[in-house]
Amino acid sequence: MKVDIKNVLICDAVDGACVDLLKKNGINVEYKLKLPADELCKEIKNYDAAIVRSDTKITAQVLDAGKGSLKVVGRAGAGVDNIDVQAATKNNVIVLNTPGGNSISACELTCVLIGALARPVTPAAQSMKEGRWDRKLYTGTELYGKTLAILGLGRIGREVGIRMKAFGMKIIGYDPITTVEEAKAVGIEKLSLEEIWPLADYITVHTPLIPATKDLISSQSLSKCKAGVKVVNVARGGIVDEKAVLEALESGHCGGAAFDVYQEEPPKSDVAKKLINHPKVVATPHLGASTTEAQVRVAVEVAEQFIALTGKSKTYTTYPGVINREALTFYQ
Repeated sequence: MKVDIKNVLICDAVDGACVDLLKKNGINVEYKLKLPADELCKEIKNYDAAIVRSDTKITAQVLDAGKGSLKVVGRAGAGVDNIDVQAATKNNVIVLNTPGGNSISACELTCVLIGALARPVTPAAQSMKEGRWDRKLYTGTELYGKTLAILGLGRIGREVGIRMKAFGMKIIGYDPITTVEEAKAVGIEKLSLEEIWPLADYITVHTPLIPATKDLISSQSLSKCKAGVKVVNVARGGIVDEKAVLEALESGHCGGAAFDVYQEEPPKSDVAKKLINHPKVVATPHLGASTTEAQVRVAVEVAEQFIALTGKSKTYTTYPGVINREALTFYQ
């Protein structure tokens, strides 16, 4: 495998470790952050590869503009929903991400949010800042003995299960790919979705946003859950139907929710704003990968894969984050 990568455009802010590693391996790097779509189309034809995070959208229009020059688009993060993978493949552009780079950070935030739903520390802390002493108002519940359902048993989902089991929670989960034996090896009982709904005290989602997972948590699925169920989404906006959760909170059927991701970011709809301001909701602004460690890790991982694709390094030889492996055949 030899992909000629000489010039890389960085479209969104990434840790300097990425730039340093690319330059150390003879690759020129330029920063042009948050370019409007028309300017990005003009610029992209001057580069062999581009690095994005969440802000920049690599659309079919951008990929067509880079035809003949652009060979690789890398996302310093887990998902690639801001990249048109189908159009990239058509244009022989390799798309890759850093699937393991922010796993621990996203996992830890999930665990923190589960804890914040059990013990209302967020409103309690705010009440203290406002000079109140409302001990009785902020009575919580124990996690011990409760059932946590993890939908999506990839890296993040499994890590969440391992940690929350230490709190004495019973961990159940669903994943169409993970086997019963693989789940059992990390202390998770794999069940079907229909078996999970009535058992879960807490539900957390850790899947990509694809047609099969859109509105996975919906009015229909929530209606099958026990009263007081709590929902956490640190994965992707759209996996959890915000309107359905809001209605379940207002009816009292849902006992609480924590959101780090939203169908629209920043959230602008009346439903999203009402959800965020609900007293039983803990809302954070897409902080899943916002740790010092994760930022360095994803930056380094995307650079390592770019270098590996050139075939010039004996140190970096693998590119595990490639999404459209059929595009690789063009360069073999």
